[in-house]
Amino acid sequence: MARTTHTPLPDLTGKLAVVTGASDGIGQVIAADLARAGAEVIMPVRSAAKGEKAASRIRTQTPGAEIGIRPLDLSSLDSVAALTADLVAEGRPIDILINNAGVMTPPERQETTDGFELQFGTNHLGHAALTLGLLPLLRAGGARVTHQTSIAARRGEIDWTDLNSERSYDGMTAYSRSKIAVALFARELDARSRAAGWGISSNLSHPGVSPTNLLAAQPGMGRQKETGGRRMIRTLSRIGIAGTVGSAAQPAIMAAASPDARGDEFYGPRRTVGGPPARLELWPPMRRMDDARRLWDETARLVGARFTG
Repeated sequence: MARTTHTPLPDLTGKLAVVTGASDGIGQVIAADLARAGAEVIMPVRSAAKGEKAASRIRTQTPGAEIGIRPLDLSSLDSVAALTADLVAEGRPIDILINNAGVMTPPERQETTDGFELQFGTNHLGHAALTLGLLPLLRAGGARVTHQTSIAARRGEIDWTDLNSERSYDGMTAYSRSKIAVALFARELDARSRAAGWGISSNLSHPGVSPTNLLAAQPGMGRQKETGGRRMIRTLSRIGIAGTVGSAAQPAIMAAASPDARGDEFYGPRRTVGGPPARLELWPPMRRMDDARRLWDETARLVGARFTG
């Protein structure tokens, strides 16, 4: 298995980073690398026990690392609102936000607490609400916001007549659309920040293909055993074709913390499925700024005034 080459980072001492999905996999590597560079890292997690275990591992790797655990369930807008309210009340500016968490391809259609299709509601709406709720702190910190999209966003488009996959449901199609939505929201956030002088830069990353837990057995999502695809990815990773979990984290780290990264840019493995991180050309579904503006307005309507003011 190829060794991970860590992205060179500046000294992040005094910076505050928030990383979703950091209790395992790619997110844990992201959090660990930022902590190694000196950042204080907040890890919003659904499972406190799993989060504390991940935090303890990072502290062992980097003695003195400042890691905080906060409760967050991205499939519940009430949970998102509780976290954003707490952080805003504390008032500390945020320098880096990495929207990394996600769910992938439940075999049957499922809904979030608020009645949205699970992947659209978690991957896009949950993160959009988190970003909007934290906007005062992001503006105060002149933050870099990095949104984790996916190879599944290379093609396809938003179905504006069926955002919630209520008429028909295909797990991979719904996943792809949720990740296209993530990308479009990221681009519109950067455009609005530049137009209004918010001081936020927003960009995109994708991890390529690696043997993470996204396709592992997840009984809560109706998946009783790992998928055949995950077994194949594990094999491809071992022989160096696909990435490792460590290498898959590097594009988001580059996008979020490299001094050479910029807003409205896209980063991923140089070989698409794996390899060193690099700046990429936007994929076709990400280029439609009319769709990005429309998605922003629709997102604001769906998540409600408590996030959008």
